Amino acid sequence: MLDDELAKDILSAVEAGFAAQTAFTQKLIRFPSLRGQEHTCQGFIFEALKSRRLAMDRWAVDIAEIEDHPGFSPVKVDYSNAINVVGTHRPREDKGQSLILNGHVDVVPVGPLEMWSRPPFEPAIEGDWLYGRGGADMKAGLAANIHALDALRALGYQPAARVHVQSVTEEECTGNGALSCLVRGYRGDAAIIPEPEDDKLVRANVGVIWFRVHVRGAPVHVRDAGAGANAIEACFPLMQALRALEAEWNSRKSDIKYFDELDHPINFNVGKIEGGDWASSVPAWCSFDCRIAIFPGVDPREAAREIEDCIRAAAQHNAFLSNNPPSIEFNGFFAEGYVLGEGSDAEQTLGRAHATSYGKSLESFVTPGYLDGRVFVLYDDCPCLVYGPYSENIHGFDERVSLTSVKRVTGTIALFIADWCGLEKI
Repeated sequence: MLDDELAKDILSAVEAGFAAQTAFTQKLIRFPSLRGQEHTCQGFIFEALKSRRLAMDRWAVDIAEIEDHPGFSPVKVDYSNAINVVGTHRPREDKGQSLILNGHVDVVPVGPLEMWSRPPFEPAIEGDWLYGRGGADMKAGLAANIHALDALRALGYQPAARVHVQSVTEEECTGNGALSCLVRGYRGDAAIIPEPEDDKLVRANVGVIWFRVHVRGAPVHVRDAGAGANAIEACFPLMQALRALEAEWNSRKSDIKYFDELDHPINFNVGKIEGGDWASSVPAWCSFDCRIAIFPGVDPREAAREIEDCIRAAAQHNAFLSNNPPSIEFNGFFAEGYVLGEGSDAEQTLGRAHATSYGKSLESFVTPGYLDGRVFVLYDDCPCLVYGPYSENIHGFDERVSLTSVKRVTGTIALFIADWCGLEKI
C-alpha cells in the first residue's frame, strides 16, 4: 500500500499536468480516426510514446495471424490502416507486477454534421465538458494512461515493473486489435482500460454479434408492382422476427448472474439498411446490418445458428421468401461476453486507488455493451479493470466527457501503477 504523503504527491502531479493532458486529448480528437483511417492518429501516438523513451512496436493487424484464435471476429474490410501501437516500459530491476494500459483509437461515424451543435472533430471545452467525437470513447482514456505515467515521471519515479501502453484499433467493430496484441505476445499481470464507464468498474458485459441480411426481390416497373416482389418491404417481417428473438433471449436473463436484475440486457439493433435502385422500379435487392448482444458464456457460434434459424423460419411464412431465401453474412463482432471475478488483488488495488482519488468507495456495474476486456479475461486469465470517466452521448451527437472525472480517473491510474507495479527512481 502507498504511503499517504506519496499518494498526495502523485495526485498533485496529476493536477499540475492536467492542462497539458487536456491539450493532448484535444489533439487526439482532431484526428478523424474512423475505421480505415486510424493510422494518422496512431502515428501521432507512436511519436508521443517514443518521446517518452518507451520501446516501440507498430504493426498492421494481420488476419492470418489471428483468424484461428477463438476470439477472432470475421472481417470484410482491408486492414492496411488497422494499425496497433504498443510502447513498453522496462524497469532497471523488475520488482513489481506487470501491467497493460490499453485503449482504442478508433471512433464511430459522426452521422449528419448538421445535427451536431459544433464540428465533431474540432474539440471544444464548455465548463467541465470536453466535446468531440471520440473524446469520451475513448481518447480521454488513452491520454489518461499516458499522463498517469507522466505524473509519476514528474516526481522522479517510474514503474518498477514492465508496463505495456497499448493503442489499438477495431474495438468498435471486431475486437481484433486487442486480440492481435495478445497473439503478438503482450501479456501482463493485470490490465486497465479507461473506457467511459461513469467512474465505475465493469463487473460483466455482454458479447456481441454483427451480421448482414441480404434479400433479393423480383424487379418490375412500378405500374406492374403486383407482379414483382419488393425486396425492401420483404425485410420488415425478418426484422420483426429478430425483434422477437431479442425478447426470447432477454427472457433467459433470470438464469444469468449479474444480468438478472437488468431491465433489458440483450439489445438488438438494425443499424443500417440499403436497397433498391430507382423510385419507379420495384426494388430487386435490400441488405440490412444488425447488431445483437449475447450473454456471457454463450458461444457466438450457437447464437449465430439461432439467428439463422430465426431468419429461415420467418422466410418460410412469406410466399416469395420461402422460395427465395435470404442469406446471412457475419461481418464483424463475433465476440463472447465476460465476467470479471470478484475480489482479485488487482481489483482491491484499484479500489484503494479510487478511494484515494475520489474520496469514496469504488462501485461496479454491468454493461450491455461490448468491451475489449473480454480478450484479457477469457483468453489470458488476466484481470482486466475496465474503469473510466463520466461521459454523455457516446456514439451520438455532441459526445462529451467530464474533465473533472478524467482528472480523477488519471489520478486513480497513477496511484494504481505506483501500488501495483511499485516505483523506482528514474
